[in-house]
Amino acid sequence: MRSSDQNLVVLTVYIIGVSYIFNRMVESIDDQVKFEFKKGIVDEQLKEQNLDDKIGISFKLKASYPIDDLKDLGISIENKSDNVALYVDWDNSSLVVEHSKQSRRVIRKSPDLTRDLAVPQSPSLIAPKKTLSETVTAEDVFERDQVAGTYSAKKPLIDINGLQKGQKKLYNDFINRRKELDFSLQLVLRVSEVRLGLAPGRDFPPISIINCPFTVRKLPWTYALPWNKKKQ
Repeated sequence: MRSSDQNLVVLTVYIIGVSYIFNRMVESIDDQVKFEFKKGIVDEQLKEQNLDDKIGISFKLKASYPIDDLKDLGISIENKSDNVALYVDWDNSSLVVEHSKQSRRVIRKSPDLTRDLAVPQSPSLIAPKKTLSETVTAEDVFERDQVAGTYSAKKPLIDINGLQKGQKKLYNDFINRRKELDFSLQLVLRVSEVRLGLAPGRDFPPISIINCPFTVRKLPWTYALPWNKKKQ
C-alpha cells in the first residue's frame, strides 16, 4: 500500500472516530428548555381593564431548565394603588395547557403542605403599596408522602416527555425545534376599596381575569456547553 493510501485510511478512521465521539457527546447532553413569560400581553390586558396603574405582575424564571424540571412558578403581584385592596382568588384561578386543552386547578404552595388539597383556599390580600410573592403550581403535580403526611410537587408542570405517549408528532416537532408549547395561568383578581374589603355579608367585588401566557421552547444543544452556561 502506498504511503498516500495509508494516510487516507488513517484520516478516514480518524474522522469516523471523532464524529462518533462528537455524536455521543451531543446525545449525552441533557435537553434544555426555556420558559418565557409574555409580559407585554399581560400589561396590555391590565391597561384595557384600567388596572395598569393599580397592578403589576411578574414571574421569576431561570434562563433554562432540564426538560421536565420546572414544577412550579414563582409569581409576584404588586398593588401599586394608594387606597385599593387587591385579593388573589386562588381557587378560581387555573392553569391552562394549550396542546391538551386541559384546565388545571391552581394551588398556592406552602413549606409543609399537610392539608387536604381539596380544601378551599382563602384569597390572599395585598394591601396598597405592597407586593405578594408566592409559589404556585397545578394540583395534579402533587404527590403525598405517606410517612410524613405532606404533599410535595413531584411531577413537571408541563409534561413534555409525556407527549411521547399520545402526541408523538408534537413531541418530535418540539424536540427538533419546529414547534413551541404554550400554556397560561388564568389569574383571578378582585379589587375593592380598602374600607369595604371582603367583610361577611358583603357581596364579593367584581373579578378581573388576567391571562398570563407562557411559551416553552427547546434550546439548541450548544446552549448546554460550559462556555455558554457562563453567559447565563
